[in-house]
Amino acid sequence: MNYLENKVIFITGASGGIGKATALRLLEEGARVFDFSRTHKLADAINHENLRSFRGDVSQEADVQAGFAACVDAFGTVDVLINNAGMGVLTTDLSATDLDTYEQMVNINMRGVFLCNREALKLMKPKQQGHIVTVISMAGQRTNPNAPVYAASKFGARGLSSGLADQVLKEGIKVTDVNPGPTDSNYWGDRKVAREKFLKVDDVANVIAFVLNQPDYVLIREINFDNMKFLAG
Repeated sequence: MNYLENKVIFITGASGGIGKATALRLLEEGARVFDFSRTHKLADAINHENLRSFRGDVSQEADVQAGFAACVDAFGTVDVLINNAGMGVLTTDLSATDLDTYEQMVNINMRGVFLCNREALKLMKPKQQGHIVTVISMAGQRTNPNAPVYAASKFGARGLSSGLADQVLKEGIKVTDVNPGPTDSNYWGDRKVAREKFLKVDDVANVIAFVLNQPDYVLIREINFDNMKFLAG
């Protein structure tokens, strides 16, 4: 059974990478997808009757509020929120890390999740139904000496999700963390990394679709996955 048919899915950061792959996968499943991204709009590149786009910054309260209002105008509600927007910068020497770098990662990876969760809950709580999925990554479970600030922001997002899951469980709202290992996307830029050992963006999209396609009574609190080649070293 396809539980995604006609569901309204608000996804952040869908202009590329994991977000774009997930949006396309969910459109194939018959969902209605609302893309909220800082950069170009997915709907400008893909013409689909069930896709709408809105340009905004998840760290800005007014943008998030306007985005959710636009989604309701377009589709009538929000059934699923996918917090996918994220930012990561290496901080190999914390003593040389500027405050702007720290604040950008915390604002996107934690503040943005909080703001989107809050707006989604305003729509889900009256219905006693909904699903919030946050793409956190394994960086929210294992630290990295090259990216301590990024890991801290992901640990924080994971803590927020865990507490929220307990808070809204009795209101019929699911909260799931999706934690992929390193994934081959433009996140890495021109860094020399072993992309052949990374997950593909479609792998992550498939896991998200699996999570969302469970019956209402099935709750997946957290799902962790990696490429076996990466784990093997």
